[in-house]
Amino acid sequence: MAGSGVDQPEFLALERELTVLLRRARANQGEMAREVHPDLESSAYGLLVRLDECGQQRATELAAYIGVGKATMSRQLRALETLGLVTRAPDPADGRAWLVELTTEGRSRVGRVRDARRARYAGRLADWDAGEVGELARLLHQLNRGMEK
Repeated sequence: MAGSGVDQPEFLALERELTVLLRRARANQGEMAREVHPDLESSAYGLLVRLDECGQQRATELAAYIGVGKATMSRQLRALETLGLVTRAPDPADGRAWLVELTTEGRSRVGRVRDARRARYAGRLADWDAGEVGELARLLHQLNRGMEK
């Protein structure tokens, strides 16, 4: 690996900071899931956010986005339906597929938690310049796009 750049201080610092960020994100995801509903699994929070951002989607699309198999997605969707956060209906374009969407209650709960999360970000980054916040968002987007490859 010599000469590949991975031993450069910049990549060591990146690894360290991403590790801290991801550890905190996992802990926060559990808190946010409980704020949506006390019985919500933390892993399902990202699924609810995806539905909030993108609207109705096929279960298979959600499984691919989250990176889980059909069985895991079916189990999570059943749990979310039981909690009254999502509904599933047969896809009129393909009777074998299911369309999933947030219920009114699910949208309301997820919206409140997301608003509160953004307010926490704004409070913690209050001493940052708006351009710095925008630059961080741009760089994280670029990182996420690069990770999809």
